[in-house]
Amino acid sequence: MSNITKTYDHALLLDDGGSITASEAGEVGGVARILNLGEGFVGGDIIVDVSTLDVDTGNEVVTLGVQVSSEDDFASDYYQVASLVIGDATAISGDTDMTTGRYVIPFNNIIKNNTAKQYLRMYWTIAGTVAGFAATAYLSKK
Repeated sequence: MSNITKTYDHALLLDDGGSITASEAGEVGGVARILNLGEGFVGGDIIVDVSTLDVDTGNEVVTLGVQVSSEDDFASDYYQVASLVIGDATAISGDTDMTTGRYVIPFNNIIKNNTAKQYLRMYWTIAGTVAGFAATAYLSKK
């Protein structure tokens, strides 16, 4: 999708690209995908390849969210440590639509007071009239 290349490891896949129309966590094979990063610092890039996002109505917004937690089910103690907002230029306060293509989101799993969180997931937040959104996402460690 672009000339940005990063190492791909299928074990680090966060979403396999199924189409969605409402906010949800990343899934692989229809099941929520949560990576166990282990204890301690992990830094890297989340590579997101957006294959579908139409901006026909002028209010479409998708937040590509990177979340970490100390809980393996994300029922509590979760934080959005990195994100990128894409969609219609007017809705995202820009002058250029950000739709399909490859996006690289740098992140690490450290929150306040140098506390590392063990689990990682993608969370897609859909706003406006998004008829369909599809993207694959994976972690590429540094």
